[in-house]
Amino acid sequence: MTATALKKEMDMADVQNSDAFENHASEDNTAWQKVCTKDDLVAFSGIAAWLETAEGPAQVAIFYLPGLRGKGDELYALDHHDPFSNANVIARGIVGDLKGSAVVASPIYKQHFRLEDGQCLEDEDVKLRTWKVEFKGDEVWVEG
Repeated sequence: MTATALKKEMDMADVQNSDAFENHASEDNTAWQKVCTKDDLVAFSGIAAWLETAEGPAQVAIFYLPGLRGKGDELYALDHHDPFSNANVIARGIVGDLKGSAVVASPIYKQHFRLEDGQCLEDEDVKLRTWKVEFKGDEVWVEG
């Protein structure tokens, strides 16, 4: 590779990295990341996604509840890690409704976590981290 070609390639990488930062970074140094598309989601179920955060990589469980309670399509993102079994399994849990709240039951020991805020219904001292998640067109974006 010639020096001119190498410089051109490096300049292009700098422009792409700069554009990505400007388009997705917010004031508190978090960044929105595309994790999948709407076609990757399964209605009333979860999928796991990898997310880069300021603290390092994280596994996130994303739940898609289309038309729930007449609100339109709802997306929720919680930690994928189950603190009771110490396994990354939350996305494989069963989605349901308890006491008027959408929840996911961990597939190991069956604790229920509210999708809205990550609160465990069986143990008030345990709460999963939640993430901002939204559709941008047909893409699913999570703020890390």
